[in-house]
Amino acid sequence: MAEQDQQGGEQDIEKKIEETKQRFKNEFLQDSTDKYDSRDVERLETDDTVAEGFLTWRMYVVDDALKMIDESFQWRKEFGVNDLTESIIPKWMFETGAVYLHGYDKEGNKLFWFKVKLHTKDAKTIVDKKKYVAFWLERYAKKEPGMPLTVVFDMTDSGLSNIDMEFVKYVIHCFKVYYPKFLAKMIIVDMPWIMNAAWKIVKSWLGPEAISKLKFASKTEVHTFIGPEYLPPHMGGTDPFKYSYPPLPDDDFQTPICDNGPIVSEDEAESKEGDMDSKDALESSYSSEVAVKPKKVNFLEDSLRSEDNDKLDTSARTKGARKPLTTFKGPLLDVSPAEELSFGSGETEKKSLIILSNVTKNQVAFKVRTTAPEKYRVKPSSSSCEPGASIDIVVSLHGGSQASPQDRFLVMAAEMENGVSQELAQFWKEVPKTKIMEHRLRCHVLESVRATTTILKDGPVETASSGQQDLNTALMRLMACNSRVEQKLNTCLWVQKVLIGLVLVLMTLNLLCLYLLGTSQKPS
Repeated sequence: MAEQDQQGGEQDIEKKIEETKQRFKNEFLQDSTDKYDSRDVERLETDDTVAEGFLTWRMYVVDDALKMIDESFQWRKEFGVNDLTESIIPKWMFETGAVYLHGYDKEGNKLFWFKVKLHTKDAKTIVDKKKYVAFWLERYAKKEPGMPLTVVFDMTDSGLSNIDMEFVKYVIHCFKVYYPKFLAKMIIVDMPWIMNAAWKIVKSWLGPEAISKLKFASKTEVHTFIGPEYLPPHMGGTDPFKYSYPPLPDDDFQTPICDNGPIVSEDEAESKEGDMDSKDALESSYSSEVAVKPKKVNFLEDSLRSEDNDKLDTSARTKGARKPLTTFKGPLLDVSPAEELSFGSGETEKKSLIILSNVTKNQVAFKVRTTAPEKYRVKPSSSSCEPGASIDIVVSLHGGSQASPQDRFLVMAAEMENGVSQELAQFWKEVPKTKIMEHRLRCHVLESVRATTTILKDGPVETASSGQQDLNTALMRLMACNSRVEQKLNTCLWVQKVLIGLVLVLMTLNLLCLYLLGTSQKPS
């Protein structure tokens, strides 16, 4: 029955999406084709997730979603969002570090920082500032489609002179209309009391659909939302990150050491294995900007020679790995799963499988990176795939490591048009970045593991087998059932006490009536 309801719900959503697309075409495109960028219209027509995003944000009311699409598309054309590049924005805006992307909150959402003290109200620069915000949002939307953002307004050392209400209203409008479903939370940190009145106005701009996402926090309370590893020292955090430009600070896949990304030969990688407990440290990136000061980035590539990969027993290697159920259709490789790798604490939950399928007529080189190399082993992490063939990549948690929603994986692929005999290390040195396909996967922590950890947090949680996990689940259900029975029993006892009290009161009144009746009947 539940499956039928779910299928019915999915069919209703599909009908809403199709209705939205058709009505937009009939009602908004007939006499006003110049209002929108044709690329945005094409995305709406070909990508159902665009319409679904607006529908979800507007509670699946088609009329409201159409108004949002109309307003968003007009804004995108007015600001030239599809063509916004770094060269269009004044360089000094990037150099201030007033706005940037960096780190994740505790739920795995990307952090979008606004350093309020670095903003000054200036009518001459307001348009450029708006384009500056649009540049960052569009950049992130292309790299992490469908992934929400947590906006952090850092108001440390700020005052009334730093508050530009028109700019703040624009930022809020971006999340209300232009980028639906993008806002996870909006955290206002260390707000001066003198600005209370201004932020009461801001709350009214958010509207009912987003008001619950607004969080006010002191420097100590912000730790509820963001871990210390992504908080600056002035907020009590331990994040050593300091904004500098160039290059653009972005997400974890950043800071190139050359124009063509990482360069580590297979021999060099193997020589480091013994010294680093079978871990390779790579400096890596996909960004097209060249770093002035190369930084070390935590990426792992378990570099196995391609000839060694062929000798591996694939069935033994993939045994126990969680099989993917969804697929991303890429220009070079189909990647399964499409979005998430799932992990837990049980033995059967410590491995996930990535399946790469070559959809080209040439050999395709690939490499897989992770932002948490101390946790995961990726085998093989670098090799090549024959035309029409598929390769299974096992991603496993190392030792007693636990998965986190903040962990990310990057799959890179490039077509080897010059023949199969080319060395992979040399190939990655020479391949143009424009020919590299990139696909990102986030990490999903299984709900059953979270629930077990929460309920049994005072004792060790060690699931040695699927049977043990089933036992834990049964115990959890039994505890919940006992709790419900106890609540009902307490309610019954309370009702019983009330009834006994009422009976005693009635008996007392009855005796009192009898006494009064007997007294009145005595002869005077």
